[in-house]
Amino acid sequence: MSKKYIISGGKQLSGAIEIGGAKNAILPILAATFMCEGPVVLHNCPRINDVYNMLSILSKLGCNVNWCGEHSLKIDTVDANSWEMPDKLAKQLRSSIFMLGPIVARFKKAYFSYPGGCEIGVRPIDLHLKGLRELNVEIEEKHGHIMCKADDMRGADISLDYPSVGATENIMMAATLAKGDTTISNAAREPEIVDLQNFLNACGAKVYGAGSSTIYVRGGRTLKGVEHTLIPDRIAAGTYLVATAITQGEADIKNVVPEHMSALISKLREADCKIYTDKDIIHIKGPKRPLEMRIIETLPYPGFPTDMQAQIFTFACIAEGTSVVVENVFDNRFKHVSELTRMGANITVKDRTAIIRGVETLTGTEVFAKDLRGGAALVLAGLRAEGTTTVNGISFIDRGYECLCENLQKLGAQIEKT
Repeated sequence: MSKKYIISGGKQLSGAIEIGGAKNAILPILAATFMCEGPVVLHNCPRINDVYNMLSILSKLGCNVNWCGEHSLKIDTVDANSWEMPDKLAKQLRSSIFMLGPIVARFKKAYFSYPGGCEIGVRPIDLHLKGLRELNVEIEEKHGHIMCKADDMRGADISLDYPSVGATENIMMAATLAKGDTTISNAAREPEIVDLQNFLNACGAKVYGAGSSTIYVRGGRTLKGVEHTLIPDRIAAGTYLVATAITQGEADIKNVVPEHMSALISKLREADCKIYTDKDIIHIKGPKRPLEMRIIETLPYPGFPTDMQAQIFTFACIAEGTSVVVENVFDNRFKHVSELTRMGANITVKDRTAIIRGVETLTGTEVFAKDLRGGAALVLAGLRAEGTTTVNGISFIDRGYECLCENLQKLGAQIEKT
């Protein structure tokens, strides 16, 4: 039987929790270890399903992977012997596409199936393939598979049509082993890209400009093994901030980088949350009832993150007045709407825009998670709702949150996994 959360709503959250390493940072860094000629030790690694799946991929490719502590990993790729992506694992994990650049860079060829993951809309890998083609990689797409050949991979000036995080990272990784220099224009600017740059440079690469819209890579480097500590997960931290606010609670969220969360903090303050930041701590006190947030538009960083849209959406459901959410990044990321409506939310959706008329209370019922962040949003709704909420399909949630149930229990939530 599948696992589920049982939540008794109405408990104010209080206390403090610490945030672990970022899901969106560790996955490309795990892929990048494939290019290293010595062992890599990564610290602050989250124990989540997406990480387990990526480690399975590395193991299938011949790498030696071991946990060497509660949140530390040792990866040795010296015995890697395969350039073919395992079909089954690739279909379980969207981020398997991160392996494309490193495999091509190391073996000069690769054979991939199209990746899977949450069905949150069209997430084309065209930009990944276009970038690799510009690095002089020959690519053939046939029968759901991608075949790559790179006998003479060379640096290039690459301009992305859209600041795709994954494409930026894939091109960065491949370009470190290509001959010559590469410039990536209209690059994504997310903090996780800066973390990847820092990891690559510690290994011996020469990458500059991450965090800006132009990244420079000096190719032809040899990458050695290093130790690296991952940045904290800004999306997990944001989820706990909203959980505290939606329950009228007060908590300290520790081991965070407040600057990475400016867009979310701004919206929470607009809703009348009291927020104070101090180095690596965010203190939040939620209002009795939030004020409307007039418009929330998801945008590439430093705009409001699409990975926090569902959570802030739930918060808006119990706000005074009307809030508007516009999803600009993915075209199928309102799957939580039907479930929130069953809990009493008043929502109207047209294409990529949702109009949310806040209600005083939500009512507990049985709901179903349909993707990672939407599942987390339903948990937040259950924390606020009157009565009992059952959240099914929590395997989606386990893809991206470590110990969500236990952390919420630490803050006083009445939630259990069954």
